[in-house]
Amino acid sequence: MRTDFLRFNGSVLRDPAIDAWMKEHAGELGDIAQKWFEVMRKCGDEVRELLHDGCPVACLGDAPFGYVNVFTSHVNVGFFQGAALPDPARLLQGTGKFMRHVKLRPDTATNAAALRKLIDTAYSDIKARVENG
Repeated sequence: MRTDFLRFNGSVLRDPAIDAWMKEHAGELGDIAQKWFEVMRKCGDEVRELLHDGCPVACLGDAPFGYVNVFTSHVNVGFFQGAALPDPARLLQGTGKFMRHVKLRPDTATNAAALRKLIDTAYSDIKARVENG
């Protein structure tokens, strides 16, 4: 397991900038982003958040594990250590060394159970990295 990983300064329990971001992205795509960011927020008592590179990021303390972002026709639910996550449903996309994302579209069915499992696994993974690193 990689023990050196990205850290962000300034994460807080509830960032008003994220609530403002959600309001700016109201509508069908924004609703999708908000739904999945709420899942990240509820992963544990240690979850903190911040706005980074223009999108909401969920962290364990200062270590990011997930994010959401709205694009023209889809929403990305992303994972900072996504390349290391088990993905039996094959939801993850991307070829980066570390990051992966799930692309969600309003007109396409989502395997919600598998996505929830990815979010939970990303949280557990970063928690293990922080506690054992």
